[in-house]
Amino acid sequence: MWFQLAGRLFLAAVLLIAGIGHFRDTQEFTAQVPPWAPAPEFIVYASGVVEILLGLALIALPKYRVVVGWLIAGFFVIIFPGNISQFITQTDAFGLDSDTARFIRLLFQPLLVVLALWSTGAWSAFRNQKKAST
Repeated sequence: MWFQLAGRLFLAAVLLIAGIGHFRDTQEFTAQVPPWAPAPEFIVYASGVVEILLGLALIALPKYRVVVGWLIAGFFVIIFPGNISQFITQTDAFGLDSDTARFIRLLFQPLLVVLALWSTGAWSAFRNQKKAST
């Protein structure tokens, strides 16, 4: 389905652009690391590498797209506390300079999880596997 392909390509672009951004705008990404997290710069660089690898995997490994979809969804869940921290601590970054803007951003993270699971067929594969086991 071409909608899913478009979703995968969009998601890959988002991951690649954000991943590269971790190395270009390190300070902006560091602002999202919760204050309780150790080694914020390492977290920024490591998560940037992961985003780049996930974006490339989404394009280069179509045979494994279901697994990649689950990995991307999991990654988005893992980094969500950073977005919550930015909202709670009222930290300005990426032009998010109000509580409203930071709150609206929180709503987009679950949408990225859904996009990862839908566009890769991960959710359908899970449902089909569940049906087959009953």
